[in-house]
Amino acid sequence: MSAKATPLPSPAAAASSSAATVTERIAASITQAIVERRLMPGTKLGEQQLADIFQCSRTLVRQALNQLSRDRLVTLTPARGAFVAQPSAEEARQVFEVRRMLESAMLAELVTRITPEQIATLRAHLAQEREAVARTDVPGRTRLLADFHVLLARMQGNEVLAQMLGELLARGSLIALMVQSAHSAAESQAEHEALVDALEARDRRAVLRLLEAHLGHVESNLRLHPRGQDLKAVLTP
Repeated sequence: MSAKATPLPSPAAAASSSAATVTERIAASITQAIVERRLMPGTKLGEQQLADIFQCSRTLVRQALNQLSRDRLVTLTPARGAFVAQPSAEEARQVFEVRRMLESAMLAELVTRITPEQIATLRAHLAQEREAVARTDVPGRTRLLADFHVLLARMQGNEVLAQMLGELLARGSLIALMVQSAHSAAESQAEHEALVDALEARDRRAVLRLLEAHLGHVESNLRLHPRGQDLKAVLTP
């Protein structure tokens, strides 16, 4: 008796899946550029320019911009179009306030049950951070320094928490220094090293103290004076 053939997806379903993939790619590229501080707050995101960059229709671009607007990374203004969001100083303060609450609770629990394997994973990540800082890889080191916090969240086994923290990091990057100095990057990297040392020692008090100091230093680097930039140069692979 012959096995039944697996039905092929309909052309309409295949086209819908392809469109969704393009929309996700556009949204992911813009989000990554924000996280890596290559896209400045206030940058205009022209639909036609994005369509040319990603070689797709303006409809797919519009869908990606709507998604980013829901994530508060993009502001949609009638008759003016889409712009990278420009959070206020008060919103910045609130973002870091939420990060403090989430990450403090997260690390207070993680320090009690972190495994040697997880410490090894963190050490490997720290090595990548050190290399990126040493070679002045600005986008790479910025991404890795942010990913450190998401990696800690994933070690909780809570993907929702990791996604929430990732969104907060992206929003925080909108108002953080666009080109972090080598000194600031090295300082953040050293603070990550100290956090992992405290986690490995299961020193809860030191972990929470180091986290508070680290977030305070990052927040102190905020600035609210965006500069214009070339969208094509930022987003073209």
